Amino acid sequence: MNVFHHRSPGHDIDAIFRFADMIAVIIPCRTWSLAAVRCARRASFVIVALSLICLSFGAQAQIGSERYSSIVLDARTGRELSSVNADELRYPASLTKMMTLYLTFEALRDRRIGRETLVPVSAHAASMIPSKLGLVPGTKISVEQAILGLVTQSANDAASALGELLGGNEEAFATTMTLRAHALGMSHTQFRNASGLPDPEQVTTARDLARLATHLVRDFPDEYHYFSTPSFRFHGRFFANHDHLLETYPGADGLKTGYIAASGFNLATSAQHGDVRLVGVVLGAARAAERDRHMMLLLDQGFAEMDGASAVDPQLASLGTGRRPAATPQSVASQPPPIPPPIPSKPPGQPRWSVQVGAFGTEAAARQAAEAARRWTEAGQILVASVRVQGHSTWRAELVGLNSGEANSACTTLARHKMPCMVVHADAG
Repeated sequence: MNVFHHRSPGHDIDAIFRFADMIAVIIPCRTWSLAAVRCARRASFVIVALSLICLSFGAQAQIGSERYSSIVLDARTGRELSSVNADELRYPASLTKMMTLYLTFEALRDRRIGRETLVPVSAHAASMIPSKLGLVPGTKISVEQAILGLVTQSANDAASALGELLGGNEEAFATTMTLRAHALGMSHTQFRNASGLPDPEQVTTARDLARLATHLVRDFPDEYHYFSTPSFRFHGRFFANHDHLLETYPGADGLKTGYIAASGFNLATSAQHGDVRLVGVVLGAARAAERDRHMMLLLDQGFAEMDGASAVDPQLASLGTGRRPAATPQSVASQPPPIPPPIPSKPPGQPRWSVQVGAFGTEAAARQAAEAARRWTEAGQILVASVRVQGHSTWRAELVGLNSGEANSACTTLARHKMPCMVVHADAG
């Protein structure tokens, strides 16, 4: 299959500030005069303002597009809670660095290296394009500094340097990455570099990446904490973690963001509520904010499933719309298969099957999705209901009152419209 796709014409805020990082690396601030710094600041404000204007045009949502994939797993059991295109080939982008870190953590565990082991910086490693730390050829950094550079700044130069330390050269290290991936069950994954920078042969799937994320959580309890590092100071520069869910989603504690033009915006996340830990992967979003918002919805659905979902009560509409942003019109018809809550009891003898078509932050968004599903299928009755989970409300969109054949036929029809759907029996759960 052809997995190349071009990024839509809109810009992304993260990309704007990655550009600023690149400028800072090219022109070290300590060489600037005060007047030059003030000039650069004024120029930066103009660039950012113009880029933000561009944000309002183009960049149509990619959730549900050909390059979109997602999956959510129970980290303890590996149980799949939701998935869309989870086995389709995709570009990992900087999610590649999860495997670089896996092999680094293995080397630490096996005492082949230590956290203070020095990592030589070659001309090859230093030549990597941003995001980067701005490493200088011939210098050295510690293994721990390289790890922190990967988990916060997603530093390509530090990833390459680690690959050379562990593998002798980056190409040999990429071969080791692939072999280790296959040993972990990532059968569709091929690595060609340590950073995730573009290579047409470097491919993976959402399922493979979720498996890798789960192994990082399980296999390295003493090292996993690095992924939740909020920031890293290196040689006088401050690098904030690119993973915004660490601040915006309760219980989120890592793993990795990624972006190249061919992949879109990618994210692997793990979050824990009580004794339940979930791992989620979203690939192919058009914007970082869209990706993050979508991951929040997926995790909400997953935790609702693991909690058994509180009783559905359509009258809860008066209690508010919860803390998640409303779904956009572009994404309403492309949410991934939701996790079924119990549906209200029906009179004896009535059909006891339903289909779910989404879980949303507002009642209006859920109703819009349910009405679209009803128009396309001409089956069932619309049910929009609120479920309170972990102290907030999630709105579920369903078609109820179906028999088994009608439910399966409805999902087949919705699939043709690229609308996710899950068949649910009233006695399930």
